[in-house]
Amino acid sequence: MLKVEEIRELIKLVDDSTIDEFVYEHEGSKIKMKKNTSETIVSAESFKPIAQAPQVHTQPTVQPAAAVEAQPAKEAEQHSASAGNEGNLHKIVSPMVGTFYQSSSPEAGPYVSAGSKVYKETIVCIVEAMKLFNEIEAEVNGEIVEILVKDGQLVEYGQPLFLVKPE
Repeated sequence: MLKVEEIRELIKLVDDSTIDEFVYEHEGSKIKMKKNTSETIVSAESFKPIAQAPQVHTQPTVQPAAAVEAQPAKEAEQHSASAGNEGNLHKIVSPMVGTFYQSSSPEAGPYVSAGSKVYKETIVCIVEAMKLFNEIEAEVNGEIVEILVKDGQLVEYGQPLFLVKPE
């Protein structure tokens, strides 16, 4: 289960983002956050019975934020599974929870697009976590086949971001 400080950081990230719902599951625990027009609701549930730790349900009130629908990670994974020849494709995955950006600034063009040639050191996107912008590299030589997430979308640790046809 996440520590209280980590949960607070997640609440801040969700509150500062444009998404209105966030779900995190790990080792039998689940944290679900939803933003309404007037509050953020956070609940944590444990799937495994823990003798000493009761379930935690908190509902802190925060400033209103714009509600924008985000594509859940499971939908992105199902979408990538439907892409043909996935067995031959390399997945570039998010190394952290954060916000996905295709370019270095709103005015700049995307780092890569479908059909772009990439090398191991090629920067393919940025994942912002706690006001830090982390450049993500391709990790493999090849060609971008598909971008699995949208610009500005919240991504989870290990979530596939790109499909690459290796050379």
